[in-house]
Amino acid sequence: QVQLVESGGGLVQAGGSLRLSCTASGIWFKIGAMNWYRQTPGQQRELVATLTTDGRLDYEDSVKGRFTISGDNARNTVYLQMNNLKPEDTAVYYCNVQSAAPWKIEKWGQGTQVTVSS
Repeated sequence: QVQLVESGGGLVQAGGSLRLSCTASGIWFKIGAMNWYRQTPGQQRELVATLTTDGRLDYEDSVKGRFTISGDNARNTVYLQMNNLKPEDTAVYYCNVQSAAPWKIEKWGQGTQVTVSS
């Protein structure tokens, strides 16, 4: 059974930093990408950062220059370093794993709350 376990969320003041971690276990397929999404109440889940297994990085515009995604392929772990946090970054952050082609498999973590106070 595939499990994604996230950690590192919490409460921080504006301008502060947090580091999220997500470790995947039970992976039986080849991973194509590991991603971080976030969601606020009443809003759709949005893609924050992507790390593909061939090294491509991509970020949502509002976090560019502040967030950094990185990974440890050997441990199936992905990190999200979040610096200079803003109140609008407050959300539940979800780890996501997508398989490489030709499969179309997607798994989600349970989410971790990040709250940034002004």
